[in-house]
Amino acid sequence: MIQLILLITLLVVPANFLATPQSAPNIAVTSALAADKVQRGRTVQATVVMDIPSGFHVNSSRPLEKFLIATQLKIEAPKGIRVGAVIYPRAVLRNFKFSKNRVSVYEGRATMRFTVMAPANFPTGTSELKGHLRFQSCNDEVCFPPQTREVSLWLKVQ
Repeated sequence: MIQLILLITLLVVPANFLATPQSAPNIAVTSALAADKVQRGRTVQATVVMDIPSGFHVNSSRPLEKFLIATQLKIEAPKGIRVGAVIYPRAVLRNFKFSKNRVSVYEGRATMRFTVMAPANFPTGTSELKGHLRFQSCNDEVCFPPQTREVSLWLKVQ
């Protein structure tokens, strides 16, 4: 009798119910300054890079659908340091099972760029800039909850 109940349960329960739920990819996020040191009154280029595993993508900074969450990088800098506007990479347009329309995404390596300027009167020493990168990753079938990653950039002013 127990074997019969077990057999009926296996036939009735859909395979998807027993399948392991999909999980968000491990997206590496790194940051760098183009130079180890910056002279007071000068500007240095900064980057934040996302390495997106194959088979996954991240919504671009300008998604085409209102329900998709945009990639957004915000930089906190010490008082006096000027941070330029973030320049996002060019997105690609793809078709996915979860959307009837094309989706604007980043795949592979996505590099965001911005400038950092230390004013002429800024004190010498090391200062921390904090980056907050918010993004939503997806695969061909499903989008995962948004994530926020923190990165630090150490600016050595001389």
